[in-house]
Amino acid sequence: MRGSNSDRVRRANLAAVLDLVHRTGPLSRAGITRATGLSRSTVAALVAELTGMGLVAESGPQSTARVGRPSPVVHPDPDCVAIAVNPELDAITLGVVSLGGEVRSRRRVEVARPGAAQTVEVVAAELGSAELAGKRIAGIGVAVPGLVRGDGVVRWAPHLDWREEPIAAELTRATGHPAFAANDATLGALAEQLFGAGVGVPDLVYLNGGASGIGGGIIADGRPLGGIGGHAGEFGRNRPAIRDPDDRAVPGGTLEDEVNRARLLGLLGLGSADQLALSGALAATTDPRVRGELARQARVLGGAVGAAVNVLNPRLVVLGGFLADVLGADPAGFAELVREQCSAPAFEEVRIVPAALGADLLMIGAAQLALHRLLTDPAATRTTAARAE
Repeated sequence: MRGSNSDRVRRANLAAVLDLVHRTGPLSRAGITRATGLSRSTVAALVAELTGMGLVAESGPQSTARVGRPSPVVHPDPDCVAIAVNPELDAITLGVVSLGGEVRSRRRVEVARPGAAQTVEVVAAELGSAELAGKRIAGIGVAVPGLVRGDGVVRWAPHLDWREEPIAAELTRATGHPAFAANDATLGALAEQLFGAGVGVPDLVYLNGGASGIGGGIIADGRPLGGIGGHAGEFGRNRPAIRDPDDRAVPGGTLEDEVNRARLLGLLGLGSADQLALSGALAATTDPRVRGELARQARVLGGAVGAAVNVLNPRLVVLGGFLADVLGADPAGFAELVREQCSAPAFEEVRIVPAALGADLLMIGAAQLALHRLLTDPAATRTTAARAE
């Protein structure tokens, strides 16, 4: 942040207040004062400035038993939104996510193996929808099932057949809005840490299962672990050690070959389905072939999760997408499968849970990516956050 020292302090305080309201939801001015340690007058001035920017709004004070005048409640302005995008093997999912991590809408555009140019076209068309009229678009975030460089270039998304695709730059060029891209599972891990099962957990591993395979994200000491190129967490490309030869479905297969969404869809007789539909079908079925396949996939996945626990020693393992359904078929049995693969000290404090954000997870993660600049320096946002016509 450039400017005088007082200007830098003001901008840092604006960011602190906005990020707090974004992560915690509606909060009284008194609550903001307690959480930030700032004076009441400073908080009042910061809230007024953020209100003028269209980033927060105030509502009437909540009644309390405390003596004195109740404090007005500050909440994220619902008209400030990010566009979330998740291109997958069988569809492009688009979401409108407001400050505060609320998914206002989600739409699935079914298309087989969408190209980068096609994804840009679909997003640009979406920005002309009536639903976005009057909304302030802070940016566009893309959750990509592949390896993404820090500048938004997709180095390799094998299931989409994307190589060296500057998706972020192309979206900015086509829409006029700042766009960003990152690996989908990394964004899923971030979303769960901020709003889901991982709130307050500094060390977690997240594995996501989708139409394009399995990816992972790691939060270490409270921060995403990216590695030297930002590509850490590619669990799906590893070849798992499978103890029972009868459990191997693909000779020499990777984890995402063995633990596979398409195989479950096929057994259910579904050609294509979003995650909500797949989860519902798996929960409802009594077909022994489906239950047997879930158990087989659990045995393979349990070994991979056990290896991750041994190497990373997390407090929490979060499974999202169809992996949450694999876990949900027998949570206690799955935990035992993982325990068998781990050293006793590594396993004794770990918890294994399904993603709390469900089908909204990647939308929230992609939106967080798009909102990052706004949240870290709201005063710097100018014309790039203009209201959509």
